[in-house]
Amino acid sequence: MIYRYRVYGLTCSSNLPIDGFPPEPFKSQHLDSDIELNLFSSTPDWVGAVLRLPAYTIYTKPGSSENGDSTYSVKAFGKQEAFQLAYCDGTQFLIDGSINRVWGRCPRGFGVDHLATYLRGPVMGFVLRRRGVTALHASALNICGHAIVLCGESESGKSTIAAALALRGTPVLCEDVTALRKSGDAFFVESGYAQVGLWPDAVETLFGASDALPRLTPSWEKCFLPLDGERARFEPEERPLGVIYLLAPRTASEDAPRIEQISPREALLGLVQNTYMNWLLDREQRAAEFDFLSTLATRISVRRIVPHSDPARIAALCDLIVADTENYQGSTSFVSVR
Repeated sequence: MIYRYRVYGLTCSSNLPIDGFPPEPFKSQHLDSDIELNLFSSTPDWVGAVLRLPAYTIYTKPGSSENGDSTYSVKAFGKQEAFQLAYCDGTQFLIDGSINRVWGRCPRGFGVDHLATYLRGPVMGFVLRRRGVTALHASALNICGHAIVLCGESESGKSTIAAALALRGTPVLCEDVTALRKSGDAFFVESGYAQVGLWPDAVETLFGASDALPRLTPSWEKCFLPLDGERARFEPEERPLGVIYLLAPRTASEDAPRIEQISPREALLGLVQNTYMNWLLDREQRAAEFDFLSTLATRISVRRIVPHSDPARIAALCDLIVADTENYQGSTSFVSVR
């Protein structure tokens, strides 16, 4: 059986079901797949041929005991005829040079839920970047019909804020990886997958108990909020980009949480620093992306959120974001207020 999904604007076919990936709409199921996912299968011929090519490491990311990130490395084969993402627990993915085929496997004892934790985030992020899609390290929600983006580094609180807003009824567009598309003078955010990943301390903040949500996989502490319509909803359609909020470090200042206006130069710098897997781009791609983000920073309102260090004030932060974005309700587009 083949499972078909629509994620980040791409049609994906898979030999196994992937939790959280939204099913492809029936109206488009006659189209060819952009990505063929082959998981836990015997080694395909194309993978066997790739593995015989000379390989070299192009990137290594050390793990973090603080946030639970895994060490991983990226290798290229031949003249970039394929790539490998390999993790310290033995999980690995092979992606062909045309970025049309992905083969993944992990060691005995792990299931497809373990493989999917990597597939939904860094693997799809890698696929998007190699396909020339500008993506931010961010979560996005649909407020007033527009995409509101929460952008920041790991552990900046973007997923916790997104989950808090989702529990208030705000649909979530995407989590951790936010893919952007430009059409004419407008920018859009593509819909991602139907989960928000949360660490136990964030779950305790939102639900009062660290075990209130299911784990992504039994081998990880990280949990997830399902966007299945029961407690929180998923937005399956792309939305025009409204406001981008850059998350600043938390502070104990009494005037936090607050939203600050920033200059176009600060906005551009913040966006460049928070593009997903920006190490993957060559000089020409970096220049093209810089032009893309420069245009975005002059046409879209980019602001800074300064959260309070007290987790109990997340409700006040959500109120602030909703009030700020609702100021634009009724307009045809969200334009810069600078």
